[in-house]
Amino acid sequence: MIKEIIVSFFKTVKNIFSGNSASREEVPTTTSEDTPNTSTAPVEEDAPFSKPEPPAMRRVIRVSADTENLFPPDDPDKVLIKAQPSNTGDQCLFMLNRTLFEGHSWWYPTFESAEGSSLAERLFSLDDVETVLVHEATVTVTRKDKSILDWKPLGMEVGTVLRELLEEGGPLISQKIRDEMPSQDDIQQGIQKAINEEVNPGVAGHGGLITLQKIKGNTITIKMGGGCQGCSSADFTLKQGIHGSFRKFVPQVGAIFDETDHAAGMNPYF
Repeated sequence: MIKEIIVSFFKTVKNIFSGNSASREEVPTTTSEDTPNTSTAPVEEDAPFSKPEPPAMRRVIRVSADTENLFPPDDPDKVLIKAQPSNTGDQCLFMLNRTLFEGHSWWYPTFESAEGSSLAERLFSLDDVETVLVHEATVTVTRKDKSILDWKPLGMEVGTVLRELLEEGGPLISQKIRDEMPSQDDIQQGIQKAINEEVNPGVAGHGGLITLQKIKGNTITIKMGGGCQGCSSADFTLKQGIHGSFRKFVPQVGAIFDETDHAAGMNPYF
């Protein structure tokens, strides 16, 4: 009997070291439903430095004409306004829960251009307002004094004007502007002609290229390519060159947006 026990013991030891699965005790496996997943991704010990974050993308402030998600739906009858100053401090975007010019936009460069439009007329009555851009449910105000970065005093005045006008319920945009608005197709044809005949020939010397990305009503969205992408003079080119050319070919053009990723530009010119 003792001999049989000893023989059995040595057989068991032999099986264990030989890797014989028959002698192993089976351990029940568990699924992810039984125990939490504690696995982690492998750590790369050979990478002592983390990758730097990509540079911030330089984009024009864009706000959807549908401001439904910007404001709480608690009191739909109350006029709500949010303000967003630009990085340069010379402009401020005012977003409302009311449509000001449905489907369209309009740029007022001077007080005289605001004749008949109560919204722009009242805003120009404020001392520090230089230009006004109305775009569906937003208003962009450019101030005269570029040295003032605090928008709170002027912003409160603008907000008061907007609330008073909306509560009064009168027309905000001149009827003449509405009546003389060309069709979207006519605007698109005129803008494309301006790009082909004047804008692109003007930037070609720098290797630049301007393309029309989108048009909605009289609101234009462009994209700069080639030497214009990432160019330090892109803002000047847009405001002084492209804006003027577009409005020369189509005077009824409203807002003009640049959706170029200038941070990715590889060939800037000065």
